Amino acid sequence: MPGSPYTDLDRPPLDARRLTRALVAPNGPWNRLELRAETGSTNADAAQAARDGEPAGLVVVAERQTAGRGRQGRQWESPARAGLAVSVLLRPGLPEPDRDWPAAPAAAYGWLPLLAGVALVEAVTRLAEIDAALKWPNDLLVGAAKCAGILAEAVPDVGAAPAIVVGVGLNVTLRADELPVNPSGLPATSLQLAGAKATDRDPLLRALLRAFASWYDRWRLAGADAEACGLRRAYQERCDTIGRDVRVLLPDGAQLTGAATGIDADGRLLVRTAAGERAVAAGDVLHLR
Repeated sequence: MPGSPYTDLDRPPLDARRLTRALVAPNGPWNRLELRAETGSTNADAAQAARDGEPAGLVVVAERQTAGRGRQGRQWESPARAGLAVSVLLRPGLPEPDRDWPAAPAAAYGWLPLLAGVALVEAVTRLAEIDAALKWPNDLLVGAAKCAGILAEAVPDVGAAPAIVVGVGLNVTLRADELPVNPSGLPATSLQLAGAKATDRDPLLRALLRAFASWYDRWRLAGADAEACGLRRAYQERCDTIGRDVRVLLPDGAQLTGAATGIDADGRLLVRTAAGERAVAAGDVLHLR
């Protein structure tokens, strides 16, 4: 049947009702889940929901993205049902007394894409049974190739504090001729091409969202202190950037080169250069060795 989601048996569709039963309260940690056959960008959809007053806890999933966005406005898309495109809506600046969550300070929001990275690498290594690591600030690496990207965006002027949308795009069953071209030159891969033991998107999505919710709860309970909740240590243990010589392309066009030595309390990459140590809040990182 032309156009049917069942014509490619390697890429079965997700089931919104099953996912909702598993992930949405009272059985799960999230408040609402939207599954869309196709959309431009799940991040854009979640951001619009935030502007419309949607409370925290929304999950937007798309079977296909036609205008997914990465860092610096880069486009990211994938064939239908070949990957996971998911975004979550958070409001960390608002306290939630029923969960014992104090308001998180804005200075700590930089940890949210790193938190998503830890959740993603945990889900992938457990279910797909492949070695995966993180490249600061927003890539999942399998070997030396990029398998996923993460993008966090603030939605300003919404209530008393900005909403934050965190999106994840994971290549699951993309074939070699379907892989995107990375402008930074880092090759791309998918879980299937990397020899994953499992490529069923349903359990991968559930594991990712449950791990994200667990880490987010720990982070909020700790007042967004990444050290106190163990997030900083977990990220550093899984970050392949640390210990490497790197070149960082800064947002203003400048560059710096040095050795990546760690992640500071605000989630910034520490780079030891000839001029001294620098803390980098944003930039494209190239691994030199």
